Amino acid sequence: MGYSKRIETLCSLLKRTDVFADVGCDHGYCSQYMLENGLCEKAILSDISKGSLAKAETLLAPYIRQGKAVSVLGDGFFGVPESVGEVLIAGMGGSEIISILSDKKYGFMPRSFVFQPMHDGEKLRRYILENGGYIERDFTFEDVKFYDVICGGNVKYHGQVCDERPYSDAEYEFGRENLTLMGEAFVQRTKKQIANVEKYLKRPNLQEESRVELLKKKERLEGVLAGEIK
Repeated sequence: MGYSKRIETLCSLLKRTDVFADVGCDHGYCSQYMLENGLCEKAILSDISKGSLAKAETLLAPYIRQGKAVSVLGDGFFGVPESVGEVLIAGMGGSEIISILSDKKYGFMPRSFVFQPMHDGEKLRRYILENGGYIERDFTFEDVKFYDVICGGNVKYHGQVCDERPYSDAEYEFGRENLTLMGEAFVQRTKKQIANVEKYLKRPNLQEESRVELLKKKERLEGVLAGEIK
């Protein structure tokens, strides 16, 4: 079946593994991709929503009957073993993903992961790098809306397989790969953010304090586009 560009992008980043976990699986399309292409021996479909999990169970019913997929109704990593080879968490806020990773009972830093935070990407990058993880890919893409996707893994299992330089504040905020390669989607999103700031600056009765903050934000975003902020 044809997937959306967002799902296709996420699937393209998934690696071959023994056990794959799709946490917050919703429709289950990414697990379907992994199983149909022989990229995992088993898929764990996890969601806190009974209705969402039911959609994935219907889509992947043949694999569930064969024992190649198992569904888990629960929050976060409930029912997901730490030995799982790769974890996908997409469509949640960065703070929600951090809550899953840091949960005292079930949380852990996955061996390999693909995270697609809807917001709070900066917080998620900081958490990953400060808690035994590394970041391998980290970029913006567009599918009607703009999305960030962060891929990496656990240093304990893979070693430090990427650039070991400490992140700058700007790299935490915007993503190292975005600032280095300045991909089209990242550039377009930044231009849109600048346009939004300019729109707010034209509002009548704008408080001076707000005006100063907006001008600072505009200057920073323009600095990013000019390659002055790294």
